[in-house]
Amino acid sequence: MVGGLSLDVAEHSLSMHGERIHLTPKMCALLRVFMANRGKVLTRQFLMEKVWDTNYMGDTRTLDVHIHWLRKVLGDDSRKPLYLHTVRRVGYRFKMPDVQ
Repeated sequence: MVGGLSLDVAEHSLSMHGERIHLTPKMCALLRVFMANRGKVLTRQFLMEKVWDTNYMGDTRTLDVHIHWLRKVLGDDSRKPLYLHTVRRVGYRFKMPDVQ
């Protein structure tokens, strides 16, 4: 559990704000990597290796699509993200929103 998010890897689901959301196996694996490394900048190559078990970087559109889907599930806006922050030319950082 990270903040108000609870990931159930066995069930491929995310509990968020009292709501249970089903995730695809790859979305679940990607979110697990982000949650385990919160606050750290994760390169695209690192994510491809950890989630897709490949070091092939010729076409990483699949990563972009999965990031888009995760942002949708998390209610993130790519222009003003709460959780998944793009680090240009490097990768992504998972952060918990500041509680006000």
